[in-house]
Amino acid sequence: MASTDSSPGRLRVQDGRLHISGSWTLEHHAALKALVRSHRGGAEVAAADESVDLSGLAGLDTAGARLLVALLGAERMADVARWAPDLPEARQALLATVARVLREPLEPQPPRRSPLGDLLVDIGERVGGLWRQQRQLLAFIGLTLATLLACLLRPWRWRLTSLVAHIHQTGLNAVPIVALLTFLVGAVVAFLGATVLRDFGATIFTVNLVAFAFLREFGVLLAAILLAGRTASAFTAQIGAMKANEEIDAIRALGLDPVELLVLPRLLAMLVILPILTLIGMLSGILGGALVCIFLLDITTTQFLTILQRDIPLSHFLVGMGKAPLFAFLIAVIGCLEGFKVTGSARSVGEHTTSSVVQSIFMVILLDAVAALFFMEMGW
Repeated sequence: MASTDSSPGRLRVQDGRLHISGSWTLEHHAALKALVRSHRGGAEVAAADESVDLSGLAGLDTAGARLLVALLGAERMADVARWAPDLPEARQALLATVARVLREPLEPQPPRRSPLGDLLVDIGERVGGLWRQQRQLLAFIGLTLATLLACLLRPWRWRLTSLVAHIHQTGLNAVPIVALLTFLVGAVVAFLGATVLRDFGATIFTVNLVAFAFLREFGVLLAAILLAGRTASAFTAQIGAMKANEEIDAIRALGLDPVELLVLPRLLAMLVILPILTLIGMLSGILGGALVCIFLLDITTTQFLTILQRDIPLSHFLVGMGKAPLFAFLIAVIGCLEGFKVTGSARSVGEHTTSSVVQSIFMVILLDAVAALFFMEMGW
C-alpha cells in the first residue's frame, strides 16, 4: 500500500532497487531538484524497469513528474503502466503524458525575416485583405439589388414604418449639422477665394468660385462624409448588436430575410435623404459665401443673385445631385455589410463600426475624384 507521508520525496537504493517515496510536488520542488541532481551525479539509475519501486509515492503533480522523468528517462516513463502496474491510473497517466511531451521534439522556429521582408509580407496581407473585402462588397451589392428588385414587384412587402423611422433618424436629425458645416465651409471658401482674387482685381469672381464649389463638389461631398461618419456607423452598430445577440439567427429561424428586413429600409432611407441633405448643403454653403461677399467684398445681394442666374449653368447643379444617390447607396451597403460581419463580441462591434466609417469615407472620396475626372473629360 502506498504511503500517505507528505514529507519531501526521497530516493533510496536498497538491494539493487531504487525506491522512490514521499511527496513529489511543487511545494518541495527545490529540494527534490537538488536530490535528483545529486543522485544522478553520484549513482547510476537502474537500467531495468523492475529495479524501480514507485509504491512509496505519497503525492505527485506535474512538477514532480517532470523531475521523475528527468531522473528515469522519458522513454522508460512513457511505458510506466507496464512496469509499475500497482501505481494508481491517474499517476500513471500523468507520468506518461509528461514523458511523451518531453520526448517529442520542439517545432523548429520559422526563419527570421528581414525588415524589408516583413514590410513586403505586411503589404501583401493588406492587399489580399482589401481584395477579399471588395469581393464581399460586390457580392453584397448584388444580393441587395436582387432583393430590392424582388420587393419592388411586391409592394405589400414594403416596410413603410421602418423606412419612415430611418428617414427621421438618418436624415432629419442630420439637417442641423449638415447646414451648419456647409455654411461655415462656404464662408471659408469665400474668404480664401477673395484673398487670392483680390491681387488680380477679380473679387467679383468669388461668387462663381463658391457656386461652382458647392453645386458640383462640396455640397454632396460634405453631406456624404457626414452621413458616412454618422449613419454608416449607426447601421453597423445596430446590425452588429443584433448579430451579437443572435437576433439575426432568430429572424432567419422565423423564415424572414434579414436583407429585406434590415438592409432595404436603411438603403431606401439613405436614397431619399442624401439628395435632400445635398440640396440643403448646397444652399447653406452658397449662403455662407454670400454673406462674406455681401459684408466684406461690397458685392450687393442683387449682384450676387444676378451672377448666379447668368453665369452658373444648371448642369453644375445636376452633376452634384447626380452623385448623391450613388454615394447614399454605397454608404448604406457598406454600413450594413460591416454589421453582418460582426462575430459576437463588443470588440468586434467596435472594429467593424470603425471599418464601416473608414470604408465609406474612402469610397465616397474615391468615387468623387473619379467622377470629377470623368466630367472634366466629358466637358460637363
